[in-house]
Amino acid sequence: MSNDTAILTAASTVGTWLDHPVGGELIRELLAQGGTDPESLTPVRGLPLQQLVALSNGQLPQAAIDGLVLAANGGEMPVEAAANGDAEVVVPGRFAGQTVVVTGAGGGIGRATASRIAREGGRVVAVDIAPAGLEALVDELPGSDVVTVVGDITSEDDVQRVVQAAGDRIDGLANVAGITDTMAPLHETSDAVWERVMGVNVTGMFRLTRAVLPAMLAARRGSVVNIASEAALRGNAAGLAYTTSKHAVVGLTKNSAFMYGPSGIRINAVAPGGVATGIPTRFESELGSSRLQPLLQTIPAVATAQQLAASITFLLSDDGTNLNGVVLPSDGGWSVQ
Repeated sequence: MSNDTAILTAASTVGTWLDHPVGGELIRELLAQGGTDPESLTPVRGLPLQQLVALSNGQLPQAAIDGLVLAANGGEMPVEAAANGDAEVVVPGRFAGQTVVVTGAGGGIGRATASRIAREGGRVVAVDIAPAGLEALVDELPGSDVVTVVGDITSEDDVQRVVQAAGDRIDGLANVAGITDTMAPLHETSDAVWERVMGVNVTGMFRLTRAVLPAMLAARRGSVVNIASEAALRGNAAGLAYTTSKHAVVGLTKNSAFMYGPSGIRINAVAPGGVATGIPTRFESELGSSRLQPLLQTIPAVATAQQLAASITFLLSDDGTNLNGVVLPSDGGWSVQ
């Protein structure tokens, strides 16, 4: 089917919309109203149009997407089709009988990971600092075994509450919780930004992993997956604080994999590229913006949270049995550029 005759839905990709003679004009008109350049959509061309609602952090409401679909189809709402590359292949029973702790489970990659594990039969201890996201996760998984813990992984008291909620058996840990920085270089990075980013992205991960390891050592089995970043593999993907924190995650992963491998515990990392999570990128530095923006325009298409969850759950599960100390780029090929 040519672009001229393609039926446009919210599940159609952004690229399909932009290349369509009617849909492209509609999107450009909508963007012009907000003073946005259509070129800003280049990294998300492969995502369903629907994903723009989450990515926009409320600036693009669901009503705007519905309006585009109606306008592109003569006022009628067509039947939705599954978006290419967005479908999950759930493996029934892959985590049956296992308890897995997932941080950052209230949204984005963490929520997609927790959901995937629960739907594959696992007991999930879902951790997040915001209760609303955890409540939504439970609501969308009726009948699943999901235990929620509202807590801050930088707090030792909250870390202990997570371990208590998990109980004596902890088979897996997905360290997903993390925050970004201001895209600033070293001389413009404040103590507050540095300490907050390093605290969440490194110290919190360190404390929670340290807390779950005794249960894994007692069982002589376990799997930990840490979320690194494309910024852990290069110096031109983020600001100083975030880049440093994610390089530290790789060091934590590799040393721990070496130390605990003989005890039956596998510790790996996933390095995402761009992901449609709705977390805003803040360019608060003129130098950081001038250096990073041109390079970030060349990255591959942004991935969905579900695609990252597929990589994370693969390493967490017994499917990753021969992988330890791996830093897996799940970045659409960005790491080979």
